[in-house]
Amino acid sequence: MSLLPALLALFALLLGGRGLREMLREGKDDEAETKPGGEAKRLGRRESGDTDLLGIGDRIRRAGLEAVLAPRTVLLGKAAAAAFGMLFGSLFTSLLPGRLAPLVLLAMTAGGFVLPDFLLERTARRRHRSMVAALPDVLDLLAVSVQTGRGLGGCLMDLASSGRGPLIEEMARAGDDMAWGSGQAAALEDLRRRVGGPEVTSFVSTLERSRRLGSPLADQLRRQSATLRQDQRRAIEEQAARAAPKIQLVIALVLVPSVLLLIVASLAANADSLINVGY
Repeated sequence: MSLLPALLALFALLLGGRGLREMLREGKDDEAETKPGGEAKRLGRRESGDTDLLGIGDRIRRAGLEAVLAPRTVLLGKAAAAAFGMLFGSLFTSLLPGRLAPLVLLAMTAGGFVLPDFLLERTARRRHRSMVAALPDVLDLLAVSVQTGRGLGGCLMDLASSGRGPLIEEMARAGDDMAWGSGQAAALEDLRRRVGGPEVTSFVSTLERSRRLGSPLADQLRRQSATLRQDQRRAIEEQAARAAPKIQLVIALVLVPSVLLLIVASLAANADSLINVGY
């Protein structure tokens, strides 16, 4: 049994060494990018997916932290969290049975290794929910801007001056891509890939359909905005309908027994007087 903690410690040290090596290599890559041709090498490496370690790059992108975190930094954090989890679990091994202690160490190490992924995924989900909630208002603003006769790229860039939020930043980024020579189809496909979700996919399909068929875009955007608001209203009503049984369950399991206990306690405290009154 004493061999397993040593193996776990060795595993944590290996993870830490791998993360440190990746961090040092990242610094060398940054220096190489300053040389002629370094930017092309960086883009080629990103396209090949070499930096998307364990799917970390995709989580960082969906969380909107591309300018703050690098996959190698998160990998180093995962190794440090795994080592900390192992050390924290070792504090309780003396209080646990001999067979259970290695399992606790293993669970704490695995939990520390997965914790950064969990935090990134939770941030990505919150960001996506905020973007979906803001999409109807952004579509209304875009419909007004489109009616002025400007191009789609300029209208998307104008959204940056109309408000704030992750969705407006992503829209402005797509407009900036169009302004710098990227085709509308490629820019919109990048927008759909970055944001994700059926709502944004429908929005991109609407823009592409309007571009191919020449149909009025402002009316389609307003209809889609109205549909999204109806869907959001329906989702809120469903959540409210599901909340009523939960409230009734809390009342039945917590409030009613507590009131009954108070009544029983008062009866028990005054049992002698009640018996004397009976006689």
